[in-house]
Amino acid sequence: MRRNPTSFLAFAPRLPVPSLGKTSSFASPEIDGIRSSPNCKRGSTMTSAAAAANVDVSVVDLLPVYVKELIAGGAAGAFSKTAVAPLERIKILLQTRTEGFKSIGILQSLRKLWQHEGFFGFYKGNGASVLRIVPYAALHFMTYEQYRCWILNNHSSLISGPFVDLLAGSAAGGTAVLCTYPLDLARTKLAYQVNNPARLSSGLRMFSPQPAYTGIGDVFKKVYMEGGTRSLYRGVGPTLIGILPYAGLKFYIYEDLKARVPEEYQKSVVLRLSCGALAGLFGQTLTYPLDVVRRQMQVQNQQSLNHPGAPLIRGTVQGLSFILQTQGWRQLFAGLSLNYVKVVPSVAIGFTAYDMMKTLLRVPPRAKSLAPSAA
Repeated sequence: MRRNPTSFLAFAPRLPVPSLGKTSSFASPEIDGIRSSPNCKRGSTMTSAAAAANVDVSVVDLLPVYVKELIAGGAAGAFSKTAVAPLERIKILLQTRTEGFKSIGILQSLRKLWQHEGFFGFYKGNGASVLRIVPYAALHFMTYEQYRCWILNNHSSLISGPFVDLLAGSAAGGTAVLCTYPLDLARTKLAYQVNNPARLSSGLRMFSPQPAYTGIGDVFKKVYMEGGTRSLYRGVGPTLIGILPYAGLKFYIYEDLKARVPEEYQKSVVLRLSCGALAGLFGQTLTYPLDVVRRQMQVQNQQSLNHPGAPLIRGTVQGLSFILQTQGWRQLFAGLSLNYVKVVPSVAIGFTAYDMMKTLLRVPPRAKSLAPSAA
């Protein structure tokens, strides 16, 4: 058969391509037996027609679906996180009770940060944040699909409908957190530092002229020297307790809301963004106090330098109790309104970028959860 001379594969050895078999009744009309069947079979996105004809295919078509999900999720995470980095920086300063940023509004906080640190102050810690979010988002989306398929393959008679998304989302969130938590710790420690301390009043927090950490690698080195590997996971307890329900609820609500809309509208970008935003807002509200405990645990060593003898938070329950007794219940929701402002554009950009990347990479549509009656 004649090869296209402009094709990349024309210069490489021919790869044997097995036939993918007969199309499942649940499969996409364009893609055979990838993951659209009830058994969630995984493979490349090359069609059986192309395989049978033994024609040239692109490198993208040869990639397994899970690799494409990793790429799409990572790119979406990087775009969305960078877009809301200034709001994320302000939120961390509010959560950790940074003097000069306490009890002031979002616009005032942004203005003060601009005055003290300039444009790049908005993105302090964003390098660590992006380094964390790329593998985090990639793992989150990919493992969610893997867990979901495993549940449908092995326990479809026990769990069905949106509850599959609840369980798979929770497991995926926990997996992603455990794999990327040290990067989140570094991001928080870098964002906690504020330059030009002479222009800030004294109070809850004092500053040294030189930042404690100069970069991500410096954070890892110093934190590891303080307490070994365990110190790199300081605060992971409340993080897991928070992410398990949040990630599960996010996928559960998102899929449930979409399922209530007529199928011809389910591919609408506006619909997906709206469902995702509502799911994110609801999940954030329920789990936000745990996020505050996590942030305070992550920076308490830096705080203790200026407040010797201050009690250390060593667990989630103790942290919640300590904040309630010493800082009041409002502190458990410090920065929540800012988080609401951040969630909507973050979800919008994340979903849009993810959908664009999936289209570019030709990722097949995911199978719907099967109800027992449809099994």
